[in-house]
Amino acid sequence: MLFDFDGTLIDTWRLYLESFRRSLEPHFKRLLTDPEILAYQPIAERRLLQEIVEQAHVGDYFASFLSHYRSLHETHCDGLYPGAIGLLNALRAEGYAIGIVTGKSREAWNTTFAQSKLAPFDAVITDDDVDHPKPHPEGLIAALHTMDVEPSQAVYVGDSVFDCRAAHAAKIRFGAALWSKSTDEVDTFRRAVGALGDAQYFSDPSSVLDGVQIWADHE
Repeated sequence: MLFDFDGTLIDTWRLYLESFRRSLEPHFKRLLTDPEILAYQPIAERRLLQEIVEQAHVGDYFASFLSHYRSLHETHCDGLYPGAIGLLNALRAEGYAIGIVTGKSREAWNTTFAQSKLAPFDAVITDDDVDHPKPHPEGLIAALHTMDVEPSQAVYVGDSVFDCRAAHAAKIRFGAALWSKSTDEVDTFRRAVGALGDAQYFSDPSSVLDGVQIWADHE
């Protein structure tokens, strides 16, 4: 079992937006709005900054981002989604290997994981570990290699079209996490995922285990 992290197991939406907003203020000389930040499709911290600031200053802006991310974590991270820990515990009890493939930097991952009280995962692939971010399948393939699992025996659960495209490229089954989305977003996401190929849709974390067992029964 492979999972995306942000927007799938944990709600860091406000934390990321505010961290990007504050770290980019010196560049734009103002605070960006949420839609302005989202227009950059922020799938990875350093990569977003590389699109905006001069290469010579990326390191400084990334350090600023991480500083804001750490300082805002307690007030702006909204925590694990209800049912996420129960799902992970149930999967472990069933003997599944569990990995994370995330666009987070390793530094941001370490900050959030330390405060999440989650048990260690069998593999964690961050943006620092790959040359190509999602939707490229590199991170998923690396996680499977670490866990010694074949793509045909794996499922990737995520909340974005990038996650879906990466899973298909890696020849891994995809599970669409719907629980972090509004009603309007769910409809749009389902259509976008459906247009890309086969997928299973999960309304809450507790439904993931049932879906995985259905897949296993059809093997």
